[in-house]
Amino acid sequence: MLFPAAGGFGLASNKAAQTVENTSAQLIEGEVPAITTIVDVNGDTIAHIYEQRRTEVPSNRISDDMKLAIVSVEDKRFADHDGVDWKGTVRAALTNTTSGEVQQGASTLVQQYVKNYQLLVLAQNDAERRAAIETTPARKIREIRMALELDSRLSKEEILTRYLNLVPFGNGAYGIQQAAQTYFAIDAADLNPVQSAMLAGIVQSSSALNPYTNPERVLERRNVVLDTMIENIPERATEFIAAKEEPLGVIPEPRTIPQGCITAADKGFFCDYVLDYLAESGLSRDQLRRGGYRIQTTLDPEIQASAKRAINNNANARTPGVASVLNLLQPGKESHRLLAMASSRTYGLDGENYETVSAQPFSMVGHGAGSVFKIFTVAAALEQGMGINTTVSVPNRYNAFGLGDGGAPGCPVNHYCVENFTSYKSSMSLTEALATSPNTTFVQMIHQTGVEETVDMAVRLGLRSYTKPGTSGYSEQSLADMFTDQNLGSFTLGPVAVNPLELSNVAATLASDGMWCPPSPVDAVFDRYGNPVELATEPCEQVVEPGLARALSQGLGQDHVGNGTAARAANATGWSAPVSAKTGTTNSNFSAGFLGYTNTVAGVTYVYGDSPTPSPICSFNLRQCGSGNLFGGNEPAQTWFQAVGPVVNKLGAIREPVADQRRFRDGDPGLQVPNVAGLYQATAIRRLENADYEYETVWTSSAETRGVVTSYSPSGFAQPGSTITLYISDGSERVVRPAPSSPSTGDDDSAGTTPPRRARPDLPDQVEIPGLPNPVPVPDEN
Repeated sequence: MLFPAAGGFGLASNKAAQTVENTSAQLIEGEVPAITTIVDVNGDTIAHIYEQRRTEVPSNRISDDMKLAIVSVEDKRFADHDGVDWKGTVRAALTNTTSGEVQQGASTLVQQYVKNYQLLVLAQNDAERRAAIETTPARKIREIRMALELDSRLSKEEILTRYLNLVPFGNGAYGIQQAAQTYFAIDAADLNPVQSAMLAGIVQSSSALNPYTNPERVLERRNVVLDTMIENIPERATEFIAAKEEPLGVIPEPRTIPQGCITAADKGFFCDYVLDYLAESGLSRDQLRRGGYRIQTTLDPEIQASAKRAINNNANARTPGVASVLNLLQPGKESHRLLAMASSRTYGLDGENYETVSAQPFSMVGHGAGSVFKIFTVAAALEQGMGINTTVSVPNRYNAFGLGDGGAPGCPVNHYCVENFTSYKSSMSLTEALATSPNTTFVQMIHQTGVEETVDMAVRLGLRSYTKPGTSGYSEQSLADMFTDQNLGSFTLGPVAVNPLELSNVAATLASDGMWCPPSPVDAVFDRYGNPVELATEPCEQVVEPGLARALSQGLGQDHVGNGTAARAANATGWSAPVSAKTGTTNSNFSAGFLGYTNTVAGVTYVYGDSPTPSPICSFNLRQCGSGNLFGGNEPAQTWFQAVGPVVNKLGAIREPVADQRRFRDGDPGLQVPNVAGLYQATAIRRLENADYEYETVWTSSAETRGVVTSYSPSGFAQPGSTITLYISDGSERVVRPAPSSPSTGDDDSAGTTPPRRARPDLPDQVEIPGLPNPVPVPDEN
């Protein structure tokens, strides 16, 4: 019998092996492009990535009717030949020779498999695709030789299964499983004779035989297939004759699988980051499009939904020129898992409605995170010996020699000058300074700790993009090199673009006791056979001592309470748990951020201008405006608390950080700069030299006696060997005091300096900072 049993055909038999020199090893292996699936932590699909929409199934998951139909119409001697139907080949050759053109191909299913494999799998360009189907004797001979080799290596059942999993069926469906789903919304195992005959007929010309655009021709071709089945399987002739009267029975529209991150809705930004991360880890996008992998990601849909909801509560997706992004990571000593990634912008291609596919949450964007960068200065100071409980000075104005040029009005040459935007007490603990954020304190601190050391700390903790060439914006120099080479003290005020994901990872590093790990969106990757795939990822690294990280975490623990810059947002959202946090805003309010973390979750909200011509941003509601009032303690902090609050309990118990080492808690008592204010210059210099400090002198207008030290910088903490600037009175403003009976006029202790700013409108919108694209926004006290 031609068909000894339904679906049998003697398919289990194997033929003796033959060797053909030019047989492709890939053809024998038989791997075909398949769909890669990206899933969240619950196993639910985020996106599919593919080049050909194909789902391979084994033989036992393909209906026998489908096998009968394809063999009946394409190769009725399939069970008997050795890969080549020699009788048919000779007949076709004679016909073609007589007619002078190719009228018959005489290709068996094995030969068709070889041709389709070369066309759909091996061919990588147009030239190779043309070569795979060219009608020449040379190609036919190669096809015959490979068909013979394949038939000698594989059983007929495996060849038939491979064929049905390979060939196109139109409407983007490759392989029988996707064909069954596309036209009938069923699995290949459930195909009946009518459906099987239609699909077997489509294989002849999958582009022309489309049941949605050419149903009459498809019906005609289906019935041709049924006629061959009537002839070849006479015992079922009655059934197949009746089947010819049936309609095509296709579903109203073809069922497809949406492809790419564009289908992932609000998870699209995360999906894009997954693809970038995998590419950097050794798994290219082309491999994903063809490989049939399963990507098990770290995305938690509940946390993602909470993050997106919080973003939408505080930023309108269609507001011109203003975007808000939020990343949330799970701290850890072995990985920093990315739990959520959200943007106020809708992920999409409709630019007129402010949709975007730009990598906003994980690329260099905005005008800076402002005073969030003070964290790096404090970390560098802690590493050099300062304690988190150290008392720091808060001058109304600080003129930093050698940290750049410009800043506040009236700044001397070769100085970088800053003033506070409101009045502060003259000294406070470092913890209080982190919570209230006076600018002069931290510019003074970077002066004493060093710009290079502070920039290095920022890179170590997570701002790795700052070392990449071209990030400075106007040359191939990196931002780290630019700030270091020019010794720009403005770094502590965060005046340049930042990668929000990297900044979020800074929080995760501190929450992990100083253990840096790459922000990972992937838990595991499996190939099409279920085998785990190893990725070439960066190893975790202890970048600062655990004691330092804990001390800094404790020092950042007051930002959301009392007079802290995020206290209003915490109160408004009902947040009462411990959190280490820092707000930041750039002057002119071009951008603002909030960095927050606990031992269980870490992240940053970042609001910035995303138009080509950004302008100041106003709060409540977020929008572009003429004179900004956006601060890190407004929408950025509020968004973070609203996002984390509803899900914080699922992440585990929050522990309050404790500075558990005296070195980082109280500092080294031997590092206190001697108090030389009010001393004559020579005496002050002698005291500094005895304490192993260098010095420089700056003459300044003052009412003090000429030669008296009016102030010095840094005061409080400084490493031995560092330089202390002495401001020496020139006596130019000294006046004769009135008689005792007259009311005392009293000279201002800060004579020769600019009084502290009382309100934000007094500030210049922009200042010039050397080495940066000017004008550059100056961060506020947040």
